[in-house]
Amino acid sequence: MKTSRMLLALVFAFAAVAAHAEVRLPGFFNDHMVLQRDQPIAVWGWAKPGEDISVTLAGQSAVFPTPAGVDGRWRATLKPMPAGGPHTLTVEGSNKVVIKDVLIGEVWLCSGQSNMEWVVRNSDNPEREIAAAKFPQIRHVKVAKNTSGHPLDDLSARWEVCSPETAGNFTAAGYFMARELHKELGVPIGLINSSWGGTRIEPWTPIPGFGQVPALKDILNQVSLTQPDNAAYQARLTKHIADTEKWVGEARQALTAKSPVAPSPDYPNEIKPLTRHTHPTALYNAMIAPLVGYTMRGAIWYQGESNHSEGMMYHEKKKALVGGWREVWGIGDFPFYYVQIAPYQYGSEDPKILARFWEAQAASLEIPHTGMIVINDIGNIKDIHPKNKQDVGHRLALLALKNDYGRKDIVASGPVFDSLTLEGDQLRVKFKNAAGGLKSRDGKPLTHFELIGEQAEFVPAEARIDGDSVVLSAKNVKQPAAMRFAWHKLAEPNLANGAGLPASAFRAGEVPDYDFLELKVKEADDYELVYDLDLKKLGRDIHYTTDNSKKLKGEFDRVAYFIELRGSGGLQYAYASMDAFTGDLSKIGMPAVAAKAHFQTEVKNLTVVSNVKGVANGVNLPGGNIEFWPNNYGPTNSAKVRNASDSLWDFGDEPADPVDGYGCMQVHNADAKQTVFAVNQWKSGAGADLGIGNSEGRTRDWTFSGNAHTYETARLRVLVRLKK
Repeated sequence: MKTSRMLLALVFAFAAVAAHAEVRLPGFFNDHMVLQRDQPIAVWGWAKPGEDISVTLAGQSAVFPTPAGVDGRWRATLKPMPAGGPHTLTVEGSNKVVIKDVLIGEVWLCSGQSNMEWVVRNSDNPEREIAAAKFPQIRHVKVAKNTSGHPLDDLSARWEVCSPETAGNFTAAGYFMARELHKELGVPIGLINSSWGGTRIEPWTPIPGFGQVPALKDILNQVSLTQPDNAAYQARLTKHIADTEKWVGEARQALTAKSPVAPSPDYPNEIKPLTRHTHPTALYNAMIAPLVGYTMRGAIWYQGESNHSEGMMYHEKKKALVGGWREVWGIGDFPFYYVQIAPYQYGSEDPKILARFWEAQAASLEIPHTGMIVINDIGNIKDIHPKNKQDVGHRLALLALKNDYGRKDIVASGPVFDSLTLEGDQLRVKFKNAAGGLKSRDGKPLTHFELIGEQAEFVPAEARIDGDSVVLSAKNVKQPAAMRFAWHKLAEPNLANGAGLPASAFRAGEVPDYDFLELKVKEADDYELVYDLDLKKLGRDIHYTTDNSKKLKGEFDRVAYFIELRGSGGLQYAYASMDAFTGDLSKIGMPAVAAKAHFQTEVKNLTVVSNVKGVANGVNLPGGNIEFWPNNYGPTNSAKVRNASDSLWDFGDEPADPVDGYGCMQVHNADAKQTVFAVNQWKSGAGADLGIGNSEGRTRDWTFSGNAHTYETARLRVLVRLKK
C-alpha cells in the first residue's frame, strides 16, 4: 500500500513537471488583445528550461528567439508594427499557443480607486451609452482584485471586445477616453483596467518608487524589512529560527518530564509579508507587477479620495508612484494623466483640507510628462462618485491628443495661475492658458475668489475679468496681500477659459503673520506675555513655545488668556482677562500636575473679547469663574457656583481623584451661563478638548469632545499686567 502511494505521488509529480514544461504565456495574453503600435513588442512566458521558442505575429518572427532560461522563463521582442489587425500571435516550443484577433493600436493602463473602477452602466445615460457602444476595435481587460506581499509574475484576465453586451462593465473614465481617441485617430484602443475602490496610493506603488522619494523613507523601510533579500529581514528571521529551535528543545524536555512549557516564540510582525489591500506595495505586487513589460502608450489615474487629508504629502507619494512605475517598466517617461478629485462634503471636516489636497494634486504637474484634468464643474457634492464620466474621459482624451498624438492646436486644460500683482487696493491675477480669454461658464459674476488684507481674515472678493486676468477687490480692504480661489471642499467655481475648461483651486501671495491679539484686543497693549503654547502639540508634559515666567519681575494685578482656534469655521478667538487670582506666575499656565495649580474660584472684573457667536463680550463683567486642575471631575455642583448644573459638565463641576487625571483649564461667565474657553484632557494630545463658548450634547464645557485634531492651528497665550 505504501509503495502504491509513492508511485501515485511520482506520477502526479511527473505530470506537474510536464505541464509546467509546456509553452505558456501570461494569463492576460489571449484572444482579442491589443498590442502597442510603433514600439517594440515584448512577448514572454514560460517553457521547459533550455527550450527554443519561436514567436510569430503577422508574418514577423522574433528578432532574437531566446531559449528558455534555467527557470523556464523566456522573452522575445518583435519589431514595432503600425496600427492594424486582426492578426494571429503564435508561440511555439514543444507545443503551440495560438492567440487570435490580435489588434495593434494604442494601449492605456487605467488605475486608481472607485472612480476609475466605476463602470459605464453606472454613469450618466447608461442605456443610451451601452446601446451605442459598437466599437469592436476598442478592447478592455479587467484585472481581478488581489494582493501579494511580493511581486507576482502572472495574472489571469480576459480581453473583451467592445459591444452593447460588454461595454457596460468597462471602466467608464477609460472607455469614454478610448471612444474619443478611437474616433479621432482611427486606430484600435486597448484598456487595461487595474483598479480597486477605496484604495490608497501607497498599495499601488512599487518599492523602487518609495526609494526615489526621501520623504517616504519610513514606508521604504517598512516594506524593505519584509523582503527576503534584505539583511535586516534575514537577521530577524535568523534570530527567530534560533529562538524557535531553542524553544523546541525546551518543549521536548518539558514533554518528557510532563512539565509546563512557555508558548512558542511569535513570528516577528515586522517581517511578515504586507498582504492587506491597505498595505504599501500590496496591490502593485499583485495587480501591476505581472503587467510590467507589456508595452503601452501611457497610464491614466483617478485616485485620491482615500488620501485626501494628507496635503502636500500626497505630492510626495505621487512622485513615488509615477517614478516607480516608470522605473520598473523601463520604457521611459511614459505619459501619466490624472483626475483632480471633485468637490465633496467629506463629513464635518475642515473645508480647507480638500483645498490643500487639490493644491498637492496640482503640484504633481511638475513631474515630467504628466497632465491633470479639473472636474470641479462636473462633480456632485452629495456623491463621491460623480456619474458624469463622459466629460472625464473627454478631458483625458484632450490631454493625450495634444501631448501624444500631435494635435497641438487643442486646448487641453483650463486657466492656470501665472502671476499676482498689487494695483493700489486691488490684486491682479494673471492666468496662462486663457484660450482666447477668460469667461464665466454660467454668465454670472465670478465666484469663490477671496482676498486678505489689513482686516487679517480672508473675505469674499469681487472678481472682474480683464482679458487673461482677474482683478480682485473687496470693500474695506485697502491693503490686499494675498488671495485664494475655490478654497473650500464644496467649491464649484465658474471661472473658465475660452475653451470652457475650468480653473483649479490655488492660492497666491504672502499672508502676513497677523497678530490677532494685537489687532483685536487693545487692552492687551498693557500686558506682558508669560506663556505661549501651541495647542496642536499638547501632551502629558507641557512644552511652551515661549516661557517668560522666570524673566518677568515685579507684581501683577491682572491675568489674561488669549486662545485662537482655526478650523472648519475659520478663525475663532477669545480673550479673557481678570483680576489676579494668584501671585505666582508658575500657577497661571496649564494646570498640569507639575504646575501644582488647583483653582475653582470666582474671578473679578472679567473682560471678554471674542468673535464666536453667542459669547458674551464686555468689560468688568460679574460672574467670572475659573476651573483649573489636573484632576478628574464630575458634573456635581458641589462648589455651589451660581447658575451651574448638577447633572451637566459645565461651569460648576466637582474635582475628584486621581489628581493626575483628565484635567481641565476653563474660564467661565456664570452670569451668562457659558464657558468662555476650555482646554481639557491635554494629556491626550490630538484627542484633547478645545473650545470657545458652550459646547453641545452631554457637556457645556467641551469635556469629552476630543476635538483638538480637527483644528488646523490652535494657540494659547497667557499674559499679565504688571503693577506700576
